[in-house]
Amino acid sequence: MSFKRILSLLVALALASSLLFLLPVSAENGGEITVLFTHDLHSHLLPSANESGEGEYGGYARLMTKIKEQKELDPNAVLVDGGDFAMGSLFQTAYPTAAIELRMMGAMGYDATTFGNHEYDYLQSGLKAMLNAAVASGDKLPAIVSANYLPPLEGEEGYDAELWAAYNGYGVKKYTIIERGGVYYAIFGIFGFDADDCAPNSGMSFKDPIETAKKTVAAAVSECEQSYGVHPVVICLSHSGTWDKKGEDYELAKAVDGIDVIVSGHTHTTLEEPVSVNGTLIVSASEYGRNLGVLKLSRSENGVELASYELIPIDETVEEDATVAALVNSFKTAVENDYLSKYGVSFDQILVNNPYIFDTVKEVSATPHESPLCNIFSDAYKWAAEKVTGKKVDVAITASGVVRGSLPVGNVTVSDVFNAASLGVGTEGELVGIYLTGKDLKNAIELDASVQPLMSTAQLFMSGVKYSFNQYRMIFNKVDYAVLCNADGSVTAIEDEKLYFVVAGMYMGQMLGSVEETSMGILSITPRDENGNAIATEELVNYVIKDENGTPLKEWFAISDYLMSMNGEMDSRYSSTDGRKVVYKSLNPIDLVKNANIFTYIVIGVILLLIAVIALVTRSVVRKIKRKKSAVK
Repeated sequence: MSFKRILSLLVALALASSLLFLLPVSAENGGEITVLFTHDLHSHLLPSANESGEGEYGGYARLMTKIKEQKELDPNAVLVDGGDFAMGSLFQTAYPTAAIELRMMGAMGYDATTFGNHEYDYLQSGLKAMLNAAVASGDKLPAIVSANYLPPLEGEEGYDAELWAAYNGYGVKKYTIIERGGVYYAIFGIFGFDADDCAPNSGMSFKDPIETAKKTVAAAVSECEQSYGVHPVVICLSHSGTWDKKGEDYELAKAVDGIDVIVSGHTHTTLEEPVSVNGTLIVSASEYGRNLGVLKLSRSENGVELASYELIPIDETVEEDATVAALVNSFKTAVENDYLSKYGVSFDQILVNNPYIFDTVKEVSATPHESPLCNIFSDAYKWAAEKVTGKKVDVAITASGVVRGSLPVGNVTVSDVFNAASLGVGTEGELVGIYLTGKDLKNAIELDASVQPLMSTAQLFMSGVKYSFNQYRMIFNKVDYAVLCNADGSVTAIEDEKLYFVVAGMYMGQMLGSVEETSMGILSITPRDENGNAIATEELVNYVIKDENGTPLKEWFAISDYLMSMNGEMDSRYSSTDGRKVVYKSLNPIDLVKNANIFTYIVIGVILLLIAVIALVTRSVVRKIKRKKSAVK
C-alpha cells in the first residue's frame, strides 16, 4: 500500500473518530450511563414513621446504603438533587450556623444540587450565613447550580455584596461540567414560577426559566465541546415541578431543545415511569428521601436514550450505613445541645400516645374538608398563645400549605411535631398575634371556601369559629354561615366593624397581603394592631408572640406543649371532626342564595337580565313570524 493511500486512510479514520468524539463518550461499563437522583429532601436526615404507624421511610444512612449499592454496579454513576434540601426537620435549626444539609450531601457523594424555594426561608441573611458555614467547615460539598434565580447584580435594587461574596466563595454557578468514566455531564439549575411565588421574601432576581434554559444549554454544550471535544449529557436540576404530562417542567422540556434529563423537584411528585417529551426524560422520586431514583441511559445515534428506570424504596428493610449514621447522630446531638435545650425538651422526647390515623399531607390539601390533624394545630396555637399572653384569642388559623407532615400512630415525639410544623420565614414558624376586623375575618373564611379549588395550599383550618359553605354556590360567596365559638359551646355573631384577636404562623401572616391578588381584587384581608391601624407585611416581625423571657412562641413548640398538656394520651375529641367546618354540595335554590352577598346578587341580576333579553328577542321574533304568516294569508 502506497504512502498516499496510507495517509488518506489515516485522515479518514481521524475524521470518523472526530465525529464520534462529538457524541457523549461511552462509559467504561460498556456504554451505560447512570444518573442517581433525589429532590425535596427537606432536612429529613432521620427516618420518618409512616402515618399508619407501620414501618418507616427515608433516612440518610439507609439512603447511603442504596447509593453505595448502585455505585458498586456503576462506579461512574452521577448523584444529583433537585433542590429543597433544607427545611423540614429539627436539623434545619442549624441551617445558618452549620450547613448540615450540604455537608451531609457532600459526605454522601452528591455531585450537584440546586436551590429550592425553602433554601430562602431564612432570608438572604440566612442563605449567606449557610453558604459561609459550609465553606468554613472544610468538608466536601456538592456543586450548587442556579441559572435563573440569582441575587441582584451590582447597580440593581437589592444588591448585596456580602451575599455575592458568599456565592462566589462557595462556587455557586449557572452550570457545572463534570466527567465520570469518560462521559461528560453539563448540569444546570432552574427555578420555577410557582417556586418563586413560594419564596416571596427571597430577594432574588427571577429570570424566565425557558429563555434562561435555552441560553444555558447552549453555553454549557459549547464549553464542553470546545474544551473537551465532546457533546455532554445535559441534566437540568429543576425546582419547578411536574405531574405526568403537565406542569412547568413539562412545558420546559417542550420548549427547550437539547436537555437529556430533567430532575423535577418542588411538587413532591412520584413518577413511576419517566415522562418523555421533545427528547427529554423528566423524572421524580417523591419527597423526604422516600426513594432513590435510578435512571440508566445508553448511547444512540441521537445522543442518549432510556435504558432502564427504577425508584428504590428507602424503608425499614434497608440497613443503615454506619458512617453516615454516626455523622447524623453527631449532628443530632449538636441540635439538642444548641437549640432544643433552650426549650427544655429533647429530640426523641415522647409527648403523647396517639391511637388515631390522621390525614397525610396530601390529604390535607386534596379536597375542602375539616381535618382533625389541623384542628389540633389551630387549637394548639390558640391555647399556647392564651397561655403566653394571658389574652383571649378569638381565632387561630393554620393553612394546608404550611403542614409539612402528619402525626404518627403511637408515640408522638418532639421531632415528629417539628417535622409536621417546621415551615417558617426567617424563623422556625413563629406565631404572630394580630387583629382582623369582622369583615376581614369573614373574608378569610370565604378565602378558604372559594380559593382552595384554585390553590390547594390555601385551604384554611381554624380554631374559634364555626362555618359552612356550599360548593355549588357562586365563587366568593360560597359561605352561608359563620359564627364565633365560645369556650362554653355557645356561638356569637361576627360583627363587621369589631376587631378580633387572631393568631397565625409568620409564614401565613406574610401571605395575607396576597389575598387580594389571589381573589382578583374581590377579597382583602388587612392585619391590624389593637388600635385598628394597618400593619405592613415587613412589620409583622414586631408582632411575634413572646414569653416573659422574650423567647418567641414557635408553632412546633405550641403544638408540643399542647400535646404534653394531655397527660400522655391524645384527646379523644380528635378521633374525628367536630363540625367546626362543614362542606357540602346542594342545588336547592334556598341553599344557593341563603345569606347571599352583593357578588351573588350581581350575578343573579345579570342572569335575570339575560333571560329578560332572550325573552324579549324571542317574543319579537315570534311576532315577526306571525306577521309574515298573516301577510301571506
